[in-house]
Amino acid sequence: MRALVVHCHPREGSFTAAVRDTVVARLEAAGAEVRVSDLYARGFAPVLTGAEWEAYLDSPANAEAVARDVADLRWCDTLVFVYPTWWYGLPAALKGWLDRVLLPDVAFLMPDESHRDIRPALTHIRRLGVFTTCGASWWLTRWVGAPGRQTLLRGVGLLCAKPLRTAFAAHYSMDSSTPESRARHLARVGRAVDRLARRGRRAGVRRQEVPA
Repeated sequence: MRALVVHCHPREGSFTAAVRDTVVARLEAAGAEVRVSDLYARGFAPVLTGAEWEAYLDSPANAEAVARDVADLRWCDTLVFVYPTWWYGLPAALKGWLDRVLLPDVAFLMPDESHRDIRPALTHIRRLGVFTTCGASWWLTRWVGAPGRQTLLRGVGLLCAKPLRTAFAAHYSMDSSTPESRARHLARVGRAVDRLARRGRRAGVRRQEVPA
């Protein structure tokens, strides 16, 4: 198993960093090779430039500006996102990573004369994990529609292998969290990663989400 962990948080001592460390430790314990892409630590530029937009359909030149990230994406068979949910969605740095890295002929194939819609190009990715924190409650997040979760599990998941094994865990009401609730969540994340990495289990079935 080759796992790419995309981590997005501006502060190294954050609880999100503790989630990342739990994810990495459990993946390594399962025997995975792990690469961590820390977007803030790298200073990843999230803005799709005018020049990149002009070259968006020009493959493979469209991937030159993000060659490292594309190489990591093509290397992995397991893709994991660790980030805080801000305004119910993805932080700008992570959304920008999707904009700049999930390119035509990298993540998907464009429509053509024979195909009316895009087709997946990440079919080498067989496991997808999403681990986040939310300031809002479970009920409010779901009422809004959980757009961050939908973007990653449904949007990115659509481009991956079928069947696709997925894992999701969120600490809701993070602004009123306690040491006990955070410890419970790290344990929950560990169990979710163990299930994601386990061999021989039926794929394509997501763990039912319940309030933290």
